Amino acid sequence: MAQLEPGNALPVQRWPLALAALVAVALAFYLLKPILLPFVLGALIGYLGDPLVDALERRRLGRTTGVLVVFVLFSALVVLGVLVAVPLVLQQLDALVQKIPVLYQWVTKSLLPWLQERLSVPAAQLPQIDWSGQLAEHWQSLGKVTASTLKSITGSGAGFLAGLFNLALVPVVAFYLMRDWDILMQKALGIVPVAWHKNAIALVSEADEVLSAFLRGQFLVMCSLGVIYSTGLWLVGVQFALVLGVVAGLASIVPYLGFVVGILTSCILAYVQFQDWTVLLWVALVFGVGQVLESVLLTPVLVGDRIGLHPVAVIFALMAGGQIAGFVGVLVALPVSAVIMVFVRHALAYYRASQLYSGD
Repeated sequence: MAQLEPGNALPVQRWPLALAALVAVALAFYLLKPILLPFVLGALIGYLGDPLVDALERRRLGRTTGVLVVFVLFSALVVLGVLVAVPLVLQQLDALVQKIPVLYQWVTKSLLPWLQERLSVPAAQLPQIDWSGQLAEHWQSLGKVTASTLKSITGSGAGFLAGLFNLALVPVVAFYLMRDWDILMQKALGIVPVAWHKNAIALVSEADEVLSAFLRGQFLVMCSLGVIYSTGLWLVGVQFALVLGVVAGLASIVPYLGFVVGILTSCILAYVQFQDWTVLLWVALVFGVGQVLESVLLTPVLVGDRIGLHPVAVIFALMAGGQIAGFVGVLVALPVSAVIMVFVRHALAYYRASQLYSGD
């Protein structure tokens, strides 16, 4: 890790100004959060696509043409996901909802008595639920909420047009950012005083490595694990294999959470389906293979050790981002936290090299 050089570091008397600038940026982000979603999504797409555009540009393809090629690839992936994966996931989710009464009955009649017998705890009875009535009531409530929401959206011409405008704004923002990414970075560096250029380049380069590892690497790890888990469970014959694999893959954004959530839910559903304990060994084998591949191949190759966020910090960042800025906050929570960790590591290294720490 490149270290900050004391001679080029920010003078002590200017720290209040830098801190005030950071507070101003955070306050502006908080106040403007209702309109930030298309810009955040566009910036994420632009950042993800910039390396591909750079690679095409090195092959003597024009910058604008390269952006168009990347846009076509991204659009094809999105359309493929919408047309193929989304209907399958929704279909399995609907079947899973219909399976809830059977799962609840198994927990009440089999799992709970078994646990009470093994753990020697007082018997407790879960409440009896009229699932046909409850599900019908909730589906009716959901239908009323959906209908009222659609009515309010379509009934307000301004709100409906604003939603369409925000949706259409995402590819526009992504296109211009992807096309001018390198130019914008150069202009941003031009604002930094010349004496700080070396340290600024070192910090930005390391932050870019961290963001690249997370946004590109972790995304690929999550997708790979989702495919591995879904395929493995499908081969075992477990129902809802696609939903279980997708959920476990998405949950793997927090280390080991995807493994724990996936294996527990898959084991419960597999046992209810087959009524055979041996199938749990096959389910465990699927997730064991996925965990081994993640540890020895996927994470080292695609992510590396550049993020440096503790699992608890990941959970806290996601919850804090959602609390502060809703869905936009969740989107930017981990990338922002990863970049902050870069600056914190450099600040700690500079502090430990200072006279204040050594006491000289």
